[in-house]
Amino acid sequence: MLDMTSRQAEALLHAAKAKATQIGISVSIVVLDSAGHLKAFARMDGAWLGSIDVALKKAKTSVLFEAETQAVWEVCKPGAQAHGLEMTNDGLVTFAGGIPIKASDGRLIGAAGVSGGQVGQDFEIARAGVSALEL
Repeated sequence: MLDMTSRQAEALLHAAKAKATQIGISVSIVVLDSAGHLKAFARMDGAWLGSIDVALKKAKTSVLFEAETQAVWEVCKPGAQAHGLEMTNDGLVTFAGGIPIKASDGRLIGAAGVSGGQVGQDFEIARAGVSALEL
C-alpha cells in the first residue's frame, strides 16, 4: 500500500510552518499516515497546548472519512442525515483545518490537521502544507 514518506511529512510541516509564520500565528501541525497513525508533528513556539489535541482530531477526522473536516460537518450538523456523528471515534472535529492527502491515483496516503489560529487560518495553513507535496 502506498503511504506517505517521512520526507513528504517533513516537507508538509516545513511549508505549513512557513505559512503560519507568514500569517503571524503559532499553530500545532499533525500529519497522519493512511491508517491514522502519527507520521510527523510540530508545535510552534507559543502555540496553545489545547491546539495539539484539536490538530490531531482534525487530521484523524480527515483520514477516517477521507474528507476535509468542514465537509464532515455537512452530514453531522443538526437536521442532517448523520447528526451526532462527531461524537463517534472518541470525538471528531468538524470545522476547517483537517485535509486528507491523496496520491495522484486518488488513494488516501494520510491527512494533515492544523490548529491554533482562527478556523480559516488553520485551513489556509493546512492547505499550504498539503500543496507543497509532490504526489
